[in-house]
Amino acid sequence: MARNRDPLASVSAYMTPQTQPIPGRTDQMRNNAGGYSFAKDTWQRLEDFLVLGTTGGTYYVGEDKLTADNAGMLFQAIAQDGPRVVELLTDVSTASPPRAPKQRPALFALAACYARGDAATRQAAKLALPRVARTTDHLAQFFGYYKYLGGKPTARGTAPRVGRSLRTALGSWFLQGDADHVAFKAVKARQRTTPQGEAFDLRDVLRIAHPTADSEQRKTLFGWIAGNVTDDAARDELPALDRFLTAKAVTTVKQAVRIVSEERVPWEFLPSDLLREPEVWDALVDTVGLTALLRNLARMTRLGTLRPMGDATRRAVARLTNRDALLKARIHPMDAFLALRVYGSGRSQPYPRAAAHTWAPVPAVLDALEGTYELSFGSVEPSGRRLLVAVDSSGSMSGGWYGGPVVVGGSEIGTPYEVGCAMAVMLARIERGNAHVIDVDTSVHASKVTPRTNLREIKSWRPSGGGTDLSLPFTWAARERMEVDGFVVLTDNESWAGRAHPSQALESYRRTTMAQARVVVAAMTAAGHTIGDPRDGGVLNIAGLDASLPMVVNAFLHQ
Repeated sequence: MARNRDPLASVSAYMTPQTQPIPGRTDQMRNNAGGYSFAKDTWQRLEDFLVLGTTGGTYYVGEDKLTADNAGMLFQAIAQDGPRVVELLTDVSTASPPRAPKQRPALFALAACYARGDAATRQAAKLALPRVARTTDHLAQFFGYYKYLGGKPTARGTAPRVGRSLRTALGSWFLQGDADHVAFKAVKARQRTTPQGEAFDLRDVLRIAHPTADSEQRKTLFGWIAGNVTDDAARDELPALDRFLTAKAVTTVKQAVRIVSEERVPWEFLPSDLLREPEVWDALVDTVGLTALLRNLARMTRLGTLRPMGDATRRAVARLTNRDALLKARIHPMDAFLALRVYGSGRSQPYPRAAAHTWAPVPAVLDALEGTYELSFGSVEPSGRRLLVAVDSSGSMSGGWYGGPVVVGGSEIGTPYEVGCAMAVMLARIERGNAHVIDVDTSVHASKVTPRTNLREIKSWRPSGGGTDLSLPFTWAARERMEVDGFVVLTDNESWAGRAHPSQALESYRRTTMAQARVVVAAMTAAGHTIGDPRDGGVLNIAGLDASLPMVVNAFLHQ
């Protein structure tokens, strides 16, 4: 007769199936794949939301639910410590290089702080608004979000509730910097559209805010925006308005080309109808800043300015591959990667209700963007540590089912797996031979990533699929006797298939191989949970699309 099995003998704090919580840990939650992961605290979830957003949802969670979950988390964070929310969103929004590819989550969070926050939170938000909402477009987004978070119903729809604090905050937008700088911002885009598709005009905001002018120049500016000061009087006081009014008076393509070439008038000053002319953009190729050039490549191609073997294409390529200019402009590898993927997508739809724009990417420009990416690494220092980079290649990284591709600026830049591989390429190049990359699902696979990987290759790559066992980077490294100083895991954190939790496998690796090994878990979705043990000081949870990832890895490994 077989001996009775003791069920208690299967309980282990050192090797627990991922479909069960680790004994004694009350900070774990069932993830969307059925495994148990660590619940991220409110502040890590907030940071993920600010960097990653919720556009497209995830493999397991649709966009609407993911958005609702993150909005609920944001409101909880505001109730818990509103000024801290403002501090975090300001850090993400104003970092250089920018940490987040999209500004909208930070603007939404700032609007929520006004709508749901206490007096201290609103005071912090008031001080942050001109730093976070730096442009008219940003201000329009903030205003639209606030209107529907803290507004009141009217016969015509919804109207914002405007108290003294908000008036002061909106007024500060007009008072930040010298008057000519504000004039430059104002005339670049006086009329915009809110995220809800409603018209937005700076004149209306000025009337709500009633800011007090602190100089004659600013008094003139306010009067001009409100329609009480003539163009001639305004241009005598403010050089930016003089250049703007000169540009607005242009009626022909020839005139537009002249003031762009000779007077370096910004493209935003020109009449909208002339910005549809390829000859005008031909002149702008040489005068816009490099960041603006990257952002307008699709427009130039759509209009026919950039075309195969064209002279404007040759000049744009020369600028995009000018190493000294790129370093001076502080173009980050992530900026170049996003520009390459957005341009290569051939399609953009920033607003769901607006028509999509399409274009046929010019091969020479795509090649140049690869060069931009290569050259932009000149300002990023390697960590000097040995890294094992694991890219989650399971089915949930495919962007299918509920989820979709990662979206930036209305363009699809790839699946979470593709973006994860691109981040792995960045790390491999930066570390100059000190990084090894693997793919992981329910087994370890050789990665196609090398330091010389062409970013366009990644577009055709597909994840191996199947389940997810993120204990494998640690068990595989131990089995291979691979001594590494740090692991970087790029994943959606939906691990469930292993016989041990990733945190248990890491502890085993530390006991047998490298006691001081550190781990960075880079989340590719804002799902609210992680494989990284929050109690482990040697584990760092960050957002995977954060442009500061290479610098964060470097700093963390040197602690």
